Amino acid sequence: MPQFKRYIGIDYSGAQTPIASLKGLRVYQVLLAKPNQKTHFETVHEVMPPPGARKYWTRKGVALWLADQLADTVPTIVGIDHGFSFPVTYFEAHGLSQNWDAFLDDFQYHWPTDGDGVYVDFVRNGSVGNGDARQGNARWRRACELRCRAKSVFHFDVQGSVAKSTHSGIPWLRYLRKQGMDHLRFWPFDGWDVPKGDSVVLEAYPALYKTEFEAQGRTPDQHDAYSIARWLCEADHDGRLAAALHPDLSTEDQSLASIEGWILGVT
Repeated sequence: MPQFKRYIGIDYSGAQTPIASLKGLRVYQVLLAKPNQKTHFETVHEVMPPPGARKYWTRKGVALWLADQLADTVPTIVGIDHGFSFPVTYFEAHGLSQNWDAFLDDFQYHWPTDGDGVYVDFVRNGSVGNGDARQGNARWRRACELRCRAKSVFHFDVQGSVAKSTHSGIPWLRYLRKQGMDHLRFWPFDGWDVPKGDSVVLEAYPALYKTEFEAQGRTPDQHDAYSIARWLCEADHDGRLAAALHPDLSTEDQSLASIEGWILGVT
């Protein structure tokens, strides 16, 4: 029996501002009509923004939509394609408490990339916020990034970079966290276990899942979001998700993950 009834995959984008309509920001969803539905892959569909002036999602719009979806009682798992935290070296370099909630507040204070007119580059060049006080280094990588050869969350301005999406997305994780939903977990910061009936938001890496599925005319951004949603659903049905939520890690890596986060599917 699957644990969740709704599966959401988001391919993120750190371009422009939080209220800009972004072609690269895509959302796919699977909503199971029946607990043991067998043809769930046929129900994977793209979720478009509400009707209005915006053709594509905005980061702010996605955050508001997610808050609305997660407020109900449907057990939901959300995979988002950006880093949820930084390497422990960052915490040490800046003398920060190794606590994720404290990190979210500190980061948003210095990098207020959730402001309506704020580009990530505005903080990088010093015109907004105080990014100079909270810089990272492209050589710093999280344990999970080393395992799957993902780029550093500080590696800006290169192809395949997740730096902008991470620096623009973390404040919106804080926003969701601040909604006070007792049934909402952020994995693995709230523990490796997700209680039955609860919902969870976690970090996904499409490169780990998308080769299992044909693109069938989808753009790369669409296929990444599609692959996250479909993989979460199928893995929940065949047992791979339960295993992925409890990776076989050393005590040291488990300790690091409680600070740095972890990418679902990395072992």
